[in-house]
Amino acid sequence: MSSIQEQIQEIEDEIRKTQYNKATSHHIGRLKAKMARLRDEVEKKASAKGGGEGYSVKKSGDGTVTLVGFPSVGKSTLLNKVTGAKSEVGAYAFTTLTVVPGVLEHKGATIQFLDVPGLVKGAASGRGRGKEVIAVIRNSDMVVFLLDVFQPKHYDVLMDELYQAGIRIDQVPPDVVVKKRDRGGVEINSTIELDLDEETIKAVLDEYKIHNAHVLIRENITVDQLIDVVIGNRSYVRSLIAVNKVDLAYPELLDKCKEMYPGAIYMSAHLGINIENFKESIYNRLGFIRVYLKPQGQPADMEEPMIVMEGTTIGDICDRLHRDFRRKFRYAQVWGDSAKHPGQRLGLDHYLEDEDILTVIIQK
Repeated sequence: MSSIQEQIQEIEDEIRKTQYNKATSHHIGRLKAKMARLRDEVEKKASAKGGGEGYSVKKSGDGTVTLVGFPSVGKSTLLNKVTGAKSEVGAYAFTTLTVVPGVLEHKGATIQFLDVPGLVKGAASGRGRGKEVIAVIRNSDMVVFLLDVFQPKHYDVLMDELYQAGIRIDQVPPDVVVKKRDRGGVEINSTIELDLDEETIKAVLDEYKIHNAHVLIRENITVDQLIDVVIGNRSYVRSLIAVNKVDLAYPELLDKCKEMYPGAIYMSAHLGINIENFKESIYNRLGFIRVYLKPQGQPADMEEPMIVMEGTTIGDICDRLHRDFRRKFRYAQVWGDSAKHPGQRLGLDHYLEDEDILTVIIQK
């Protein structure tokens, strides 16, 4: 293990020392690909030893939010205040040693909250229960970075740890397809002008022993994004920043924090300051939409919408309604913004929008 870590350190040093320009770009690309591959090896070895199993948490509700922060930032207090869960609270580090779930009911949505042990520097390589915690975060729909108003720079450490662990915060998967084939070398097609040159793309693929493939790129990507696509095990999770203990901070410190994180929620979990605003921000950031179900030949139920996330398809709704619905599906009818005309006939892959009305027709 130490020799792999030494190799990673050497590559990091070489990347730091190499001046970035057109002539060195493919060399740096190859180095970054090699470093990502080695980090992946470290991860797999740690998992094989039982260090990366993760806590066993069953997802439930309409969305799952994990509270992420250093020990003693007030995650347990916040969970208890928002959901009424009973997470142990103590003024000492590492009070939470397992995952404590809670449920927030807001605007008809059921949101699962998870309080996990505090993350520390080095978590991505297993420090302080890091591997287990990261496995929970990977499986979430959203993370809340809970920061202590006196330690706002912890955010950078947390972001770095999650990045090293293959979690991409507030990013979407790059629009790139790499299709391996038996022969014919590497063929690269792009629908737009790229900053990456062919030599760099081929150097990255070569590092992963991909010598025959068709690559289709539909957006201008960085070498890091290309590596993410090739590795293929990245998690893309949205986030919200909340700054806690504002009741204890002097005004100048609070102003400084607001300059650093203008979009954050400033709160006191202990005193319940700004909790309602926090709940509303969670709901909005998760991107919920309402879908009204209309049984065939009957009026739609406009009282009880189904709450789902943006990016939900008719197929996803079928899965939630009944396990046989996808298999027996004939067609759906949609009224609303996602339909070209009222009652349009659509298939399983159609994306729904807020306040759409949906009828699902299945085989009898």
